[in-house]
Amino acid sequence: MELALVVAVIVIALAFDYTNGFHDAANAIATSVSTRALTPRVALIMAAVANFAGGIVGTGVAATVGKGIITAPTGTHGLVIVLSALIGAIVWNLITWYYGLPSSSSHALIGGLTGAGIASSSTVLWQGILDKVVIPMVVSPLVGFLGAFVLMTAILWFFRRRNPGRVTRGFRIAQSVSAAAMAFGHGLQDAQKTMGVIFLALLTAGHVRPEDPIPLWVVLAAAGAISLGTYSGGWRIMRTLGRRIIALDPPRGFAAEATAASVLYVMAIALHAPVSTTHTITTSIMGAGATKRVSAVRWGVARGIVTAWVLTIPAAGAVAAVTYFIAHLFLE
Repeated sequence: MELALVVAVIVIALAFDYTNGFHDAANAIATSVSTRALTPRVALIMAAVANFAGGIVGTGVAATVGKGIITAPTGTHGLVIVLSALIGAIVWNLITWYYGLPSSSSHALIGGLTGAGIASSSTVLWQGILDKVVIPMVVSPLVGFLGAFVLMTAILWFFRRRNPGRVTRGFRIAQSVSAAAMAFGHGLQDAQKTMGVIFLALLTAGHVRPEDPIPLWVVLAAAGAISLGTYSGGWRIMRTLGRRIIALDPPRGFAAEATAASVLYVMAIALHAPVSTTHTITTSIMGAGATKRVSAVRWGVARGIVTAWVLTIPAAGAVAAVTYFIAHLFLE
């Protein structure tokens, strides 16, 4: 039974990784597609390749997710907890994908782990959640908004006397680079979260020790799954990010992507914090758009997105808790 549960958790974790890829594909490419810097198919191929590359670089975020959110008991009970957390995250991902809401797959996973941990009376590492999840969850969107606003203001000032058509063409080319950087950051962040969950499952089953590195096969499997998911696309959410928040032009698209990618790199490499790529790119788009005029940002759409953000952790946690109670009856 235990070996079957380990395999089931790994398969479901990779399925979550895949849904994360198509759910968050828009994070990397929506702005580039909406400004016509890249065609949708080229953008998806580029994002898939960059996602895979980002996924195999570093494991700091994976360690945070695998060791810093909950301390699950060993054996079958611990595997049921991890399984319930994944199902909670996947269900919430699918709900928000269906309605085209760019919610956070990262926070869905954190919510799932927390909800399953509470339901099972496991040790929830609240200080770790505060330091590595809650504070970065608040800081990264704010930095994204302000950073994109400042960068776009600098771009407007620096190119104020240049030919507008030539500037637009130049930033269309630059967006190819910034979109790739954003996709790389998405892999760097989100693929590692799945690695962390698989490591947690292996840890509860006794196949690894807490001090062990993330196994190479886990790294490659997680990076591959999110890359395939990204290639399958996330067209509903792409429309929300690329068109419904604000009509972007190439300079603003570049400012948003460059800022968001920078935030993701710092959080992953320096702080090992599993921040939301969705939150970061969305607020970066708002910050870049606000330089046009405050009313240019469709704040009604933004309010709907923020509502999804607020609901994500408790909603995914609730689904995970219910799943745990059901699974506890049949699998233990």
